[in-house]
Amino acid sequence: MSDRKKLLFIMNPKAGLMQAPKYMAEIIESFSGAGYLTQVLMTRGMGDARDFAAEYGGTVDTVVVSGGDGTLNGVIDGLISAGLKTPIGYIPAGSTNDFANSIGLPKSIPACVERIINGTIQPIDIGSFNGRYFSYVASFGAFTSTTYSVPQNIKNILGHSAYVMAGIKELAHIKSIHARITLEKGTPDEEIHEGDYILGGVCNSRSIGGIVNLEKLDVDMNDGLMEVLLIRMPKDLIELSDTTASILGGTFKSHQIEKYSAKNITFEIEEDTHWTLDGEYEKGSRVCEIKTLESAISLIK
Repeated sequence: MSDRKKLLFIMNPKAGLMQAPKYMAEIIESFSGAGYLTQVLMTRGMGDARDFAAEYGGTVDTVVVSGGDGTLNGVIDGLISAGLKTPIGYIPAGSTNDFANSIGLPKSIPACVERIINGTIQPIDIGSFNGRYFSYVASFGAFTSTTYSVPQNIKNILGHSAYVMAGIKELAHIKSIHARITLEKGTPDEEIHEGDYILGGVCNSRSIGGIVNLEKLDVDMNDGLMEVLLIRMPKDLIELSDTTASILGGTFKSHQIEKYSAKNITFEIEEDTHWTLDGEYEKGSRVCEIKTLESAISLIK
């Protein structure tokens, strides 16, 4: 028994449609058969995943997390904050699973378990937003608040459809947010952009909130850069309609849409602007500094 590898399994039993707990015995049996001695910890509230990862992540060979993007974010935050690069296995069980879709994880829970057992460890870039870590997106404006504003019981019932419905409803209340953005690309040169925007996102992902599809941006999740998506305020209803269709359709052909890549990004923005980090609410500030931490985590894919 002493020769067995050690695995920490952190599960959010309330994530998504709450399917993962039904596979608990099968999951543990699979890990045991692969030679792992598994410790299981269940989250009960915000911060638990982070605390578990920080406290116990250095005592095991692998940390596996089952839950939504927010639970994964907590584990990543905990490991990085503790200075750990323990390999992470992910069993997506949330309502949207943007991060899992971006890295091509299987849809079924048993297939994800098999991938963790037989997959390869790959480095992944992580973002830092005013010192708080995020795995795939920091965003503000239209469509972004739906990830944290939709009640959990509605997410559990409707799944991904809940986000789409809330996003469409949000169209009626779109407003502009003034921002000045400084982009650093790892060279002495800087780019500065300023304007009124309805959406801003700094991503290492292929979607935002399960609504905005970023497949066309050709995202590389370990190139030391974040993708920056900015959408200016349309001048009239026709332009708003065209821009919205371009966003939701993932074509990004509207002239209102700006796309950049940068290592570090500074937003000077309206102070009451709220942000979303990996689907979780984050209070904004007048100046928001976003940095790319290259190869900050080790992910099993």
